Amino acid sequence: MKYDYIIAGSGCAGLSLLYNLLQDSELNKKKILVIDKDIKQKNDRTWCFWEKEAGIFESIVHREWKTLEFLTTDFEKKFDLEEYSYKMIRGIDFYQFVLDFTKKFDTVTFCYESISAIDSDSNNGTVITDKATYTGDFVFNSTPIFNPEINIKNSLLQHFEGWEIETKEPVFDSKVGTLMDFRVSQKYGTTFMYVLPTSSTIALVEYTLFTEKLLNKKEYKAELKKYIKEVLKIEDYELVHEEFGVIPMSLAKFERSPKNKERIVNIGTAGGYTKASSGYTFQFVQKQTKLIMEALKTGKTPNLNLSFRGKMFEWYDKTVLDVMISEKMTGKEIFSIMFKKLPPDELLAFLGNESSFWQEFKIMNSVPIIPFMTSGMKQLFSKH
Repeated sequence: MKYDYIIAGSGCAGLSLLYNLLQDSELNKKKILVIDKDIKQKNDRTWCFWEKEAGIFESIVHREWKTLEFLTTDFEKKFDLEEYSYKMIRGIDFYQFVLDFTKKFDTVTFCYESISAIDSDSNNGTVITDKATYTGDFVFNSTPIFNPEINIKNSLLQHFEGWEIETKEPVFDSKVGTLMDFRVSQKYGTTFMYVLPTSSTIALVEYTLFTEKLLNKKEYKAELKKYIKEVLKIEDYELVHEEFGVIPMSLAKFERSPKNKERIVNIGTAGGYTKASSGYTFQFVQKQTKLIMEALKTGKTPNLNLSFRGKMFEWYDKTVLDVMISEKMTGKEIFSIMFKKLPPDELLAFLGNESSFWQEFKIMNSVPIIPFMTSGMKQLFSKH
């Protein structure tokens, strides 16, 4: 059987695309195959992002904040967001929401097999698993099959362990989220904590690093325990949920489509839609999905080339990352300067690829010229 669309991987990118396809009165008639080795039924991650309006997944937003704080050893800044809201979606809520919605359609087939190869010719895309071969008009791939080489010269790893903790007594201000707290040891590299309270007694506390390699598992737990005790001043709490993740922050080129394989469209991290300098992914996936939908609805190829503005934002992003990789400045120094000098909404607009030229000019003027100029010129002529 030939499918119209094959979605390889049922994580954030794959299920976001599936949900959008099924929302459309014409595209939901297409035969869609979703392939993944596992059923998504674990609360394996939490996505946080900011947006101005209610998004397509607004109904499963677990919590949102209009007040955030940035903390470092030099200064503290609590700020109210004017245009944006900072939102949290739990992985299990997202998976269940999309999978439950999918049950309404007999045009969708799920296949739980391990993908070994993905290929295409001029007419079809093909996915080979450990059990069968599947063919479709297009394959939307979020697996790492076509990922570029990641090494210490071109990449950092964003790795984190998050604990959802619950206290007996109210200790958190649920209206204020800690976006970054750099008042922790920087001995491994750029290191900070998130604290996102969902009630007066429950919060997600996450230990996050941008470094060349992962830590011993015991070290994440030791740092979380230390922070909860010494900084949050909490002695008695219950560990409700744990999550661990690794996100590539890379100068390497993640192709939108593999070379000479025009029927394959890389989505999510595989397509370069993870923000290289910060690791944020969720909203960039939604923006890519919107562009794919517009192309499919108008009969155009969903293989998307970067716009001029897209190339500019990619250059900004890789410049910031190169400054960190080359150790011209630490992440703590970069984000501290930006949060100290810039209006928070303008900085979030920049980090979300939604800023204006004037806002970008102010941001460029806020950081030291030499390190950013040298990294910027290097990335301008780079062939990554």
